Amino acid sequence: MGYHTFPVDRADALEDPGRYRYCSREELLAMLEPSADGVVADLGSGTGFYADDVAPFVETLYAVDVQSPMHDRYRKKGVPESVEFVTAEVSSLPFDDDHLDGAYSTMTYHEYAPTTSGGAETASDDRGSIDELARVIRPGGRLVTVDWSADGDPEIGPPLEERFGLDEATTQLANAGFDIELASDRPATIAIVATR
Repeated sequence: MGYHTFPVDRADALEDPGRYRYCSREELLAMLEPSADGVVADLGSGTGFYADDVAPFVETLYAVDVQSPMHDRYRKKGVPESVEFVTAEVSSLPFDDDHLDGAYSTMTYHEYAPTTSGGAETASDDRGSIDELARVIRPGGRLVTVDWSADGDPEIGPPLEERFGLDEATTQLANAGFDIELASDRPATIAIVATR
């Protein structure tokens, strides 16, 4: 992953309903447009806070997290029947080409997107994460990204230097072959809907 992953010992914070002020359940569902027979992935699913919101609307929801202890925390609270756990980096997803109808990430893009330095991508092993998403999301499929804004409040979320601005994130997605349908810079977050 990029700079860091969310500490498992702070996982209870991921269940705080206050998270909805940055991305509500309704907003996420409207951007994702899930279908009853859909197959989607929650990228950086953590304790399943948003997976619980999306799971009732799809046939299969892959809870993708690089930390298996996060999956353990999710199992303890109870898991919807449609959820399947995947322990993997976003740069190395165990799915066939065009397998997903959609994917979404809420406050985790900065953890898996290619890091930059002076505008140039680093040679990290995460460099291929967005290309990997382009591989596994079918043509016409949706990728929803809501993450902390590089222009947001430094008192909430990760350090500013770990975040992406809206232009940088949309450029990364467009360079991987995604079409940008929505790009919104909000007070604390960015929201992007990209289609393959």
